[in-house]
Amino acid sequence: VPAALGSDTGGSVRQPAALTGVVGVKPSYGRVSRWGLVAFASSLDCVGPLAADVRDAALLLEHIAGADEHDATALDAPVGRYVDACERGVRGLRVGVPEEYFGAGLAPEVGAAVRRALDGLASLGATLVPIGLPHTSLGVATYYVLATAEASSNLSRFDGVRFGSRVEPPRATLSTLYTRTRSEGFGEEVKRRILLGTYVLSAGHYEAYYDRALRVRSLVARDFDRAFQAVDVIATPTSPSVAPPLGWAQHSPLTRYLSDAFTLPASLAGLPALSVPCQRVAPSADTPALPCGLQLIGPRLGEATLFAAAAAWEALNPDAESRPPA
Repeated sequence: VPAALGSDTGGSVRQPAALTGVVGVKPSYGRVSRWGLVAFASSLDCVGPLAADVRDAALLLEHIAGADEHDATALDAPVGRYVDACERGVRGLRVGVPEEYFGAGLAPEVGAAVRRALDGLASLGATLVPIGLPHTSLGVATYYVLATAEASSNLSRFDGVRFGSRVEPPRATLSTLYTRTRSEGFGEEVKRRILLGTYVLSAGHYEAYYDRALRVRSLVARDFDRAFQAVDVIATPTSPSVAPPLGWAQHSPLTRYLSDAFTLPASLAGLPALSVPCQRVAPSADTPALPCGLQLIGPRLGEATLFAAAAAWEALNPDAESRPPA
């Protein structure tokens, strides 16, 4: 297909885009209606496009953005001319480069590819500005408290009686009906997140976890607010590594959660973010070159600026011509 839709709560559009060499966009929270989307974490969920190139992603977002009477969180704000923005260029654009995204945990080959992309933007007239986002390190913990709490609440409706699929056990009591329906209807990771969310919302832990996470979320958002007083867009790696071998984190959910460290802060702040392919990199001498992504983060409703910067880099990327046509 030439384009597709995904739902991004903490990076589930941007991460797959980065690891497969396509463009993925998480719009500003409320920019696209969520009508028809199964709610996971209502304060974070966003619907966004995936496409082979920046222009196609911009075109799709133009068509799906806007107000919707079925979704009270959908913003009634003018939709930008995103396709036109792809021709704008980046001369004079101030690109923030946060040091927190280029430290421990980032694969050297991915960091080098992102740096090459930033140098490319600078060669076109953009200015690279070092910035700080000091609460970045708290993003993973904050997200996995808030998102799991909201998931626990949202997914409670899938009980086999009022909502969702239903498993009919023999001689069912209401309790066994609930238990079998939810046990067989949810995968292991969803169950894990429901349990975590139920725990942090419980009476003895609400203030220690959920309430504190809400306060930290505000600090993350303030970091971005301060940064955008000095820059127009922020550039980071999308994922700390290329796609790992199949089954790499099967026995370690924490390892998988930490791989979201670069995408989660923008989600917590409700900001638009886009992943565009960098040059492919080889993790080692005996492995093939694999895709990685440059993440661009903009101020609220600043999608047009993201498309301008992403299209400018895409035109320079020597690997862009090797992708299959849309």
